Amino acid sequence: MSKVIIPKGYRSVLGMYDTQTAIGLLKRTFEERLCLALNLKRVSAPLFVDPATGLNDDLSGVERPVRFDLKETGKDAVVVHSLAKWKRMALAAYGFSEGEGLYTDMNAIRRDEEMDNLHSVYTDQWDWEKIITRETRTEDYLKKVVQGIVGAICDTLDYLKCRYPQINVNLCRTVTFVTAQQLEDLYPNMTGKERENAITKEHKTVFIMQIGDKLKSGKPHDSRAPDYDDWTLNGDILFWNELLGCAFEISSMGIRVDEKSLDEQLKKANADERRKLPFHKALLAGELPLTMGGGIGQSRLSMLLLDKAHIGEVQVSLWDEETKKICKENGIVLL
Repeated sequence: MSKVIIPKGYRSVLGMYDTQTAIGLLKRTFEERLCLALNLKRVSAPLFVDPATGLNDDLSGVERPVRFDLKETGKDAVVVHSLAKWKRMALAAYGFSEGEGLYTDMNAIRRDEEMDNLHSVYTDQWDWEKIITRETRTEDYLKKVVQGIVGAICDTLDYLKCRYPQINVNLCRTVTFVTAQQLEDLYPNMTGKERENAITKEHKTVFIMQIGDKLKSGKPHDSRAPDYDDWTLNGDILFWNELLGCAFEISSMGIRVDEKSLDEQLKKANADERRKLPFHKALLAGELPLTMGGGIGQSRLSMLLLDKAHIGEVQVSLWDEETKKICKENGIVLL
């Protein structure tokens, strides 16, 4: 059964029809601001890929992709978990230049996801990627892009509140940057999620950097695949969600691996067998552009900006009977 948090006295400030209209307005507004902030153009993206290419993102390494066979080819295809690797190939194929990038609507099925107020087996994101240079492959540039994304989110909220003044959400534009190791040093007796809650409750908008490698404790802050983000130049954007009383992740992002960091991370993850895959071969050979990118949850952002208690209020998914019963009894309308 999925876990459900019911905020005391919760009632949505928007009805079902207004919610749908507001989601459309939110998506159009945010896309415009994101494109302006990061110099992006929209492209089409795949729902499924050939598993032999190595393009599917295996997330933390344990999630099972949805697999099916194709009648005409006799081969299998897998539904994407994300487009982290595909986007890099697409930038090269489309002939994008330095400083230019793409974004796309990514839809995925993550059948092993633990479901709760924030998580569903259906994932929808704005997946974006842009070409950078060796000179901009730095922590300072990463921080600049994070601030641009946070600014686009806050601008979108301001626009929505003009249209729907009953929305009572406030976000902080000032980003607090902290590494995963600094966070562990601050809260050594807490779990990773407890640390995220503690730092975000205090500072409201936080970017936790350098996720994936082992910390002094011998454990990583959180799992990251070894073949897309550089573990020294990545992070998560978190906002404090006052309604749910928790840190609320909106985006996982980062500067992508180059030849050196991919080589090091494959060794650390005991994933050297991936070197034979087409994507990894091309990257190790220096045939792909240097990039940075990430995913920004569409339902997550809708939930946060529209002051919703459950992700099922802004997307259609599947839920267990107990979750549907609890939500119905407490005025949470699952779509």
